[in-house]
Amino acid sequence: MWVVKFGGSLFNADNLREWLALFADNRSLIVVPGGGPFADQVRLSQNQFGFDEATAHCMALLAMEQYGRMLCGLQPGLQVATTQKEIEASLERGITPVWMPTSMVMADPEIEQSWRVTSDSLAVWLAGQLGIERVLLVKSITFDKPSLSTKMLKEHDVVDDRFEHYLRMNPVEAWMVGQEVHSHLSELLNNQYEYATRVVISKP
Repeated sequence: MWVVKFGGSLFNADNLREWLALFADNRSLIVVPGGGPFADQVRLSQNQFGFDEATAHCMALLAMEQYGRMLCGLQPGLQVATTQKEIEASLERGITPVWMPTSMVMADPEIEQSWRVTSDSLAVWLAGQLGIERVLLVKSITFDKPSLSTKMLKEHDVVDDRFEHYLRMNPVEAWMVGQEVHSHLSELLNNQYEYATRVVISKP
């Protein structure tokens, strides 16, 4: 089983529908949507009106849900899932769940309510909650190395500020792929990592 975070930056990717069809055909993954242009609008609104980080955090969670609902609307076989029970029910029916994070995330007071925690960290958090050991981040950029450190990824704004923290807190393997490797998704989900980049936790 995998948790697959599907980047909001793939919102208008040429192969968006190909990715979604692959997700729908695979019964061993849970999709965590990014925020995409919906989260971008939250950032613009916060800059304009100056509301606090906690408000922006909640709005960004809802932005993830907007993107996730769009994905479900584009592809039969994907289904909105809000709770762990709904996620498990979808999987039992052979339908790929797309996680709506607001309810579960806002119920955990330990999750920092700021832009330092985005869908990347929340994908790892969800995997920890569900006892899933592998997370895949699908990004719009290309990775050409077999492994990259969390420090390097953070320095280049590939992941959010708290991503390394959540990897340390949860027994999860994290991998990354670019949008161009969709045709190799099945191989990756079957533990063939030739086309993926392993995320390595930096030494303290």
